[in-house]
Amino acid sequence: MRVVSLVPSLTEAVARTVPGALVGATDWCTHPAGLDVVRVGGTKNPKTDRILSLAPDLVIANEEENRAPDLDALRAAGAEVLVTEVRTVPQAFTELDRTLTACGAPSRPRWLDEAEAAWTGPPALERRATAVVPIWRRPWMVLGRDTFAGDVLTRLGVDHLYAAHSERYPRIPVDELRAARPDVVVLPDEPYRFTADDGPEAFPGLPCALVDGRYLTWYGPSLAEAPRVLAAALRAAHR
Repeated sequence: MRVVSLVPSLTEAVARTVPGALVGATDWCTHPAGLDVVRVGGTKNPKTDRILSLAPDLVIANEEENRAPDLDALRAAGAEVLVTEVRTVPQAFTELDRTLTACGAPSRPRWLDEAEAAWTGPPALERRATAVVPIWRRPWMVLGRDTFAGDVLTRLGVDHLYAAHSERYPRIPVDELRAARPDVVVLPDEPYRFTADDGPEAFPGLPCALVDGRYLTWYGPSLAEAPRVLAAALRAAHR
């Protein structure tokens, strides 16, 4: 089985579960460390000719992270493309199982069972909190409706204030975000790399939780540790 992955979290899942299956991955596929495969460009601008030159048996993609025209071009050239849709935690487990089976996994991996168990009763906050969750600045963009990261936070006791917005990632002026007066501002380090010096200063007087974006937005082996790691960061900010 020769697999090209266009999704960082799926890259990590396949590399850990079916060693040797991956022959190509995006430039953003940073896990596992030291992954030695051909790099095929970004998630939004993959080099389709390079992908096809690898003669993959399967290309794995995601309906949100990858663009339909790129996937259509791969299919038109004869490549088999599996496209996942992950907008909730339970959906992540279903899609991971489907993807790993398609990539030749002989059985369901232990890490997937452990991850699912970790989310059976995650360590939620003592009292529910409201949040805004910026994912970009210049312009400011936040989590809106129907997102995987939003579902992750909801299961940890955090209700983000734009969950009912008509858009999935709306652009909201920062003064409006401040005026919403959330209990906590959740600042992940991807896709925009928020840091202690870049992000919190825009929300004076509001608690800010800097979180590892891999635990908030990736669906793969990191799901096993995500509830504990995220809950700790949220508690530290929301006291």
